[in-house]
Amino acid sequence: MSAQQPISSSSPHAPEAQHPNQFALLRQRRFAPFFWTQFAGAANDNLFKFAFTVMVTYQLGVSWLPPAMAGLVIGALFILPFLLFSATAGQLTDKFEKTRIIRFVKNLEIAIMLVAAAGFMAGSAAVLLGCVFLMGLHSTLFGPVKFAYLPQALSERELTGGNGMVEMGTFVAILLGNVAGGLLVALPGVGHTAVAVACVGLALAGRLVAQWIPLAPATDPGLAINWNPVSETWRNLRLAHGNLVVFRSLLGISWMWFFGAVFLSQFPSFAKQVLHGDEQVASLLLVVFSVGIGIGSLLCEVLSRRHVEIGLVPLGAIGMSVFAIDLYFASRGLPPSAPQGLAAFVARPAHWHVMLDLLLLSLFAGLYSVPMYALIQMRSQSTHRARIIAANNILNALFMIASAVLAGALLSAGFTVPQVFLFTGIANAVVAFYIFMLVPEYLLRFVAWVLSRCVYRFKVRGDEHIPTEGAAILACNHVSFVDAVLLMAASPRPIRFVMDHRIFRIPVLGWLFRLAKAIPVAPQKDDAATYEAAFARAAQVLREGDLLAIFPEGGITRDGQLQEFKGGIMKIIDRARADGVDAPVVPMALTNLWGSFFSRIEQGGAMVRPFRRGMFNRVGLNVGAPVAAAQVTPAGLRERVAGLLAA
Repeated sequence: MSAQQPISSSSPHAPEAQHPNQFALLRQRRFAPFFWTQFAGAANDNLFKFAFTVMVTYQLGVSWLPPAMAGLVIGALFILPFLLFSATAGQLTDKFEKTRIIRFVKNLEIAIMLVAAAGFMAGSAAVLLGCVFLMGLHSTLFGPVKFAYLPQALSERELTGGNGMVEMGTFVAILLGNVAGGLLVALPGVGHTAVAVACVGLALAGRLVAQWIPLAPATDPGLAINWNPVSETWRNLRLAHGNLVVFRSLLGISWMWFFGAVFLSQFPSFAKQVLHGDEQVASLLLVVFSVGIGIGSLLCEVLSRRHVEIGLVPLGAIGMSVFAIDLYFASRGLPPSAPQGLAAFVARPAHWHVMLDLLLLSLFAGLYSVPMYALIQMRSQSTHRARIIAANNILNALFMIASAVLAGALLSAGFTVPQVFLFTGIANAVVAFYIFMLVPEYLLRFVAWVLSRCVYRFKVRGDEHIPTEGAAILACNHVSFVDAVLLMAASPRPIRFVMDHRIFRIPVLGWLFRLAKAIPVAPQKDDAATYEAAFARAAQVLREGDLLAIFPEGGITRDGQLQEFKGGIMKIIDRARADGVDAPVVPMALTNLWGSFFSRIEQGGAMVRPFRRGMFNRVGLNVGAPVAAAQVTPAGLRERVAGLLAA
């Protein structure tokens, strides 16, 4: 394939067998050059910034930039372009072909690093401060294209793994950049030259690899650019707010950056004042944190079964709070000691508890953030996806600034560093609970994820038949009280269920299904109003292009056998047709659920003898090919479901 061939020709929807896991993407032309381009850019950003910080702190005597302020000034200058130019960067990414933007940004990086090289050679703090701002601009321009490129290059089944790889790569690059910057600038006599050469070399390497990224067509080429950053920022936030799930996910990601910034900014003080370690110990904390993020990011694909699984987000939030709070208890009782080097620090067992907490805290942060990024990419409208991501970058910058202000205020008020961590862990629990109540889909998917992995061993076959976009009707046999929850676990998209009104009276399950906005239906002879309202709401779901699930048997089987399908599904299809929607019907069959926890096999109902089959029952879902609405009949659909049961 030529370097100029568009990405669509590289078949992002290749069969799963060709891509057994996310690492296989590194052998794919549509992903590997992009991955190494962003890796080189992140490494260069951090090599440059850290080398400059060390130079100002230890090597240059600059009266107008005292060492105590150097890190703060450099960080603020780097973040400032995100506030000023993110809105413009998002527009440019939506308007122009994305690979063209990437190559322009890498050319800009080379020019900036040539100027920075002169600054390092001359020992000019003023020139290097200017380059910090310009590298912030470079990252601002790259941010929207970085995340808008992935949904064009990858299928839904690859999106979580691709985001996990990018997140892992970014943190590894940050770590390596910081380590390399600190080591190179400290080389006697040649440190400044070595940093200059490394910065220019990384910029050139990134530009070379970028040449092999396939073309990614513009999603909104007719967009008129608004160059006013204030009005465009406001417009981007309003665009994001148009989809509340996406907007609240943006807030959730920004909170993760707030949370992470608190810990990253306090590592030097934590290492010195609490752990009684030297600079090497502070670096070790950064290594542990970065490794944890990387592991958590890579675990997402395994735990999500190669789908965008936002049920991992509550799991991540729980882990972040638990281990942030435990970090407080692990570190508060450490006895005072003389400053310790790396060897002495790791020799004390109490310090391993601290490092384990830090590793697990960051691992769960990776589980929290990657599915959110994937959800935003999948749910954002393609024509303004980059502008949504630009809005996220603006929010991230604001939340990081707020974290610095809050941490400073708490420390000024007399809080110790472990107490700041404790406060952050508790605040994370409160914020997460608030977000999950605002967006119950996260909580619902978490319940479905736990049920399908901890209560049952749930295997899905044929899940590629579940549409990733557009209206469709899912028709499934009804075996237990948790059938709907298992269907949620199998689908990458939200599902609206039409369910027997009596199930809403069951404790816990009734609350769960109300949270899922399930549609209650009653027999027409018992409650005509509820009957008619159910079909009206079902038709609305399909008009809006969403997934609707129905159990055509009309109730849970009482003998484990597939019952006759009732005519309600035909009424739904007819109503949808009247609205101009020909929604396909996807047949499904839940297998091996009869006799498990939540079925009616026992006299008296479900859960009379919940462990009659032991723990971790093997259950499954077989999904058949969609059937055109015009070809559906109750008897024919029942026959297809029966065939799936026998498969």
